Amino acid sequence: MSGASFLVVPQWQGSGSSRAMRLIDGAEAIRGDLPAARTHRVPVPAAAGESLGTGVNRFSSLAAVREAAEAELALLEAPVVTVGGDCGAELASVQHALSAHPGGTVAVVWFDAHGDLNDVASSPSGAFHGMVLRALLGDGPDGLASTGAARLSPDRLVLAGVRALDDGESAYVERTGIRSLSAGELEDPEAIVNAVAATGATAVYVHIDLDVLDPSAIDGIGYPEPFGVPPERLTEAIRALRRRFELAGAGLMEFAPESPEAAGRDLPVILRILGALTGPTTGGR
Repeated sequence: MSGASFLVVPQWQGSGSSRAMRLIDGAEAIRGDLPAARTHRVPVPAAAGESLGTGVNRFSSLAAVREAAEAELALLEAPVVTVGGDCGAELASVQHALSAHPGGTVAVVWFDAHGDLNDVASSPSGAFHGMVLRALLGDGPDGLASTGAARLSPDRLVLAGVRALDDGESAYVERTGIRSLSAGELEDPEAIVNAVAATGATAVYVHIDLDVLDPSAIDGIGYPEPFGVPPERLTEAIRALRRRFELAGAGLMEFAPESPEAAGRDLPVILRILGALTGPTTGGR
């Protein structure tokens, strides 16, 4: 895996799952296959954290991790591939990439079964991993929500493989006109390239929540949704994006294996995805 730095953020506090701490094990399992010389790890508080009246569960720990990740990102050579942890573990990384490319030149592609577009008022759980994309769009408590050059515009966002939206999220997508491609539309890798090209961006940040995959392809996910993307379609889409656009950064989130043995069974699929993000852009699976 050449040409990338890696940031491991084993954050679990953004998850709403009773098995959230498996996310620590998932991040560490992936870290074992990353090049040590180019990999940094963000320390995550052991404490769950307090909401502090924000409406975001465990807000204090989430804000602390975001600050720590921001400090590490300043030391790393771009592009940075962030490995979580829950989807909120990637917050600072996306903000960092957007800030490094001012003027709206970066589009964000959100490969995920879920929209992560709730705000505090619409969230059914208070779990931040369902609000992280909305925070990147500028809606959220101080300490998490993006501002200035780090703020994502809805017209620079493409949802990909999303198939489980809450009512409030669906209303937000309709209201803002966010581009969205179904899992079926990703059968043609040029579809995602064309969607990003339509934003006018010259670079792309690629977010991958492993639950974008069809559940038949991977076991270690906390919120599986049927009719997902086959791994080969995902890797083809990633390579197609990299052939056309500069990679501003990427994230691989939400690996929550039941055991070390279970992690070992899923790692070949995960490593193929990492290879698509960091390796040659032609061939391979």
